[in-house]
Amino acid sequence: MRGYQRVGFGYDSHRFVAGGPLILGGIEIPFEYGLLGHSDADVLLHAVGDALLGAAAAGDLGSRFPDDDPAWKNVSSRVILEDIRKIIGQCGYVAYNVDATVILETPRLRPHIPLMEETIADILRLSKDRVSVKASTNEKMGFTGRGEGIAAFSVVTVLESNGQP
Repeated sequence: MRGYQRVGFGYDSHRFVAGGPLILGGIEIPFEYGLLGHSDADVLLHAVGDALLGAAAAGDLGSRFPDDDPAWKNVSSRVILEDIRKIIGQCGYVAYNVDATVILETPRLRPHIPLMEETIADILRLSKDRVSVKASTNEKMGFTGRGEGIAAFSVVTVLESNGQP
């Protein structure tokens, strides 16, 4: 390890809306619904980004990328996560690992998880073996169980970068 490590936790959720596209983990998932949000509403990348910001004590997604700022309207969450990588770098940290879980009943994500992991790893400049994405149902309970939307949780570790963003 290069220096001290810190841990961050992130969460996000968005409601389904007709007319897609459904973007999760930076990729488009074939499905009849998309997610409602100011950006592309990628709950997975938002949870990862919020966890990274928290680990670096650099605010949160809402304060850094406010939903009333037209600059972020319909922007790809890949761009947001790239900006977060730079922000934590300016704070003296680099991402070390990501563990995330997406909660939804449908669609099934298993076939898409390897590409999601690869996409997150590429954006954060990590080796793929340091990114884990899992999917789970909520056993038909709550808003995710009723198929009203998707939630995602993420835990990340960041390391001091010694001035190397």
